[in-house]
Amino acid sequence: MKVIQQEMVNWETELSNKGYVAEESQLIEALHKESNPQLLSKLLTLTALSRIGRKKQQTLTVLMMEKALELDPTNSQAKEFFIQFEWKKKEHLFIPLSFPSIRETDNRTAKKKIAEEYIHICTVFLEETDEHLKELENNRDIASTIDNIELYEKYQLLSEYLQEAVKIVGDLHKAAIEYDQSITGVFHTSTYYEELKTQLSALEDLKKRWQTVFLEKEPQERKLEKNALDQLNEMIGMEQVKKRVNDFYRFLKYQKHRKEHGFHIKDELILNMVLTGNPGTGKTTIARLLARIYHELGVLPREEVIEVDRAQLVGSYVGQTEENVRAVVERAIGGVLFIDEAYSLKRDGQAGNDYGQTAIDTLVSLMTGQEFGGRFAVILAGYPEEMRSFLDANPGLRSRFPQSNLLHLPNYSNEELVMIAEKIADENDYILTEDAKIEIQHRLEKERVDDTFGNARTVRNIVLDAIFKKGSKENIPEFFHFMILGKEDFLIEKTENMVSPYDKLGRLIGLESLKDEIQSLISFVKMQQYRRKQKLPTVPIQLHAVFTGNPGTGKTTVAQIYAELLRDCGILKRGHLIVASRADFVAGYVGQTASKTKKKIREALGGVLFIDEAYSLLGHSSQDFGKEVIDTLVDEMTKQNENLVVVLAGYPNEMDHLLESNPGLRSRFKKFFLFPDYSPEELLAIMDAYAEGFQYQIISEARELLKDTLDAKKFNGNGRFATNLVDEMIQAQALRLMKERLVEELADQVNFITPEDVTVALKKIEIK
Repeated sequence: MKVIQQEMVNWETELSNKGYVAEESQLIEALHKESNPQLLSKLLTLTALSRIGRKKQQTLTVLMMEKALELDPTNSQAKEFFIQFEWKKKEHLFIPLSFPSIRETDNRTAKKKIAEEYIHICTVFLEETDEHLKELENNRDIASTIDNIELYEKYQLLSEYLQEAVKIVGDLHKAAIEYDQSITGVFHTSTYYEELKTQLSALEDLKKRWQTVFLEKEPQERKLEKNALDQLNEMIGMEQVKKRVNDFYRFLKYQKHRKEHGFHIKDELILNMVLTGNPGTGKTTIARLLARIYHELGVLPREEVIEVDRAQLVGSYVGQTEENVRAVVERAIGGVLFIDEAYSLKRDGQAGNDYGQTAIDTLVSLMTGQEFGGRFAVILAGYPEEMRSFLDANPGLRSRFPQSNLLHLPNYSNEELVMIAEKIADENDYILTEDAKIEIQHRLEKERVDDTFGNARTVRNIVLDAIFKKGSKENIPEFFHFMILGKEDFLIEKTENMVSPYDKLGRLIGLESLKDEIQSLISFVKMQQYRRKQKLPTVPIQLHAVFTGNPGTGKTTVAQIYAELLRDCGILKRGHLIVASRADFVAGYVGQTASKTKKKIREALGGVLFIDEAYSLLGHSSQDFGKEVIDTLVDEMTKQNENLVVVLAGYPNEMDHLLESNPGLRSRFKKFFLFPDYSPEELLAIMDAYAEGFQYQIISEARELLKDTLDAKKFNGNGRFATNLVDEMIQAQALRLMKERLVEELADQVNFITPEDVTVALKKIEIK
């Protein structure tokens, strides 16, 4: 108890000096652990006041203060917080004082009904006003104890007005009663009627003065919308982009002032921009802010952004594309035309009947023509490499987008993405614990594999998934459950009963020396990872490997386990296996092969790219494009570093020939694993394991027959041969049993493979 109280003293001092608590996470942790209502109330108040100091979402702050008062109604700080806003709730207090008109020409019945309504309205108002008056006076007294004279005067004025209202409504109530009584008499005078009118007039005057209290400060309290440049500067990260846009803004402002002073400007600044960056880096947001900047400086008459992509521009028949582009440009006049993934308009390898180039030509023509030229700005966006290639291939377009107008939006750092995560959580009235922030970083690191990494989109999905996970649990949540996201909310649930890659490796039949080599390599990798964490010198890790051996010796299976092992020790982020062959890389004409190869490599990033029969990449003619695959592969292996592991597989001699074909290829493969043919005993063990996987058992006589056959004859195929033979044995058993037995008599024989089944299966295998 004493420890937390001392901590609160320190936090209060920091709050008083700085306006907020720097280590707000400590407050959150304390909230988790504390159970004393008074201390909890105090902690909630400190947290809320710290958030106010940081100008964070007010909704959660109000909820915290409400809970603080609920836990401790004597909490003076929480009371002080609410009295800043409570007076505003009284604005509509006089709305019930709405009285129907009285006319002297009405008959007695109508007058009496109106008089009774007056009496009722006044009675209800007077009964409820005492409580409101007590609240105003109580809040006025609290305001007098804090350094806020304006707030005190506000409550004092409202209290005086409400007291005046009580007197006027009281007099009105009395006059209404007397008016009602005069109507029922034989004679009545207009005296009471005039008294009613006098009190109604006084009440209307008071109503106006009452409303003035709520209106007089409204223009000051109403927040003006921030200009586009301020919004940009408040965004997380993107420092270079901010600097460039700020420079651009100042130059446009400078040009505007020159014009105002009468200076002539012949060559206007080109407003067209190219935004490059990976998904989620803010390209669309920047485009919208640029449009607002253009509008705020009077460069463009509208701030509207017309957002389109290839599908909205490119038509499917002659003439349609020109119509589409023209229609979009007409909509963008006075504003900005934003084309996302602009490089998709014209890509390598598109057929002659594709109208992407037509869209580009039409756009260039409209940008420079007399009809629309200079009347709108164009912003193109897309991946960096693709956008550079796209612009280089379109000279007409390139000349309209100067190099200085190319803005690259880099990927956010993990620290910046955690800040974005905090903002997203805050927008949804949640607070992230420190452990949650660390887990988010772990999640981001696993996601950050290739250019498809979604940056801000990814972190938004991570936070929203955590909120869903928290809300989907079957429990009765407490107050704090609604406002805090902890580490447990961001953990990825692991699939139960997953076999570890180490167990998978150990269960492999045979390959003993190879398993030892892999274990040794993984131990070396772990040690270097450990040394790296301890900031000790590390030995370069060479993970690309060559698997040599005959078909069916387990190369693909070991490659899968190898990928999982590397993921387990933290080298690979995904640990998946992509199996590829020559057909996945080699295309029919120059240029497409490199593109296909890069696409396949992108699929494998964060995992292992296993190229089976890799030697087939070497063609037998000078026009073969296999060399282009090898050159691209070498280049990408260098770029991706530890984010990609390549395993080449094939026959030993042919693999040597492949490696010698490119010095760069040879230098990148330091690990060679030989997969020997399986012995008869190992093949038999493979057959037993495979059969047991389907609850079949090869009886001893059948095993003896298999062993004798394997010892006597040489079969090609290794492991594949073994599994294929078991499949044939199972089919032979099914045929035999279904002929000999009734269905009811199968129970005792259905799981057993006999010598007869083996004989039939061997004959089929030999024939094949």
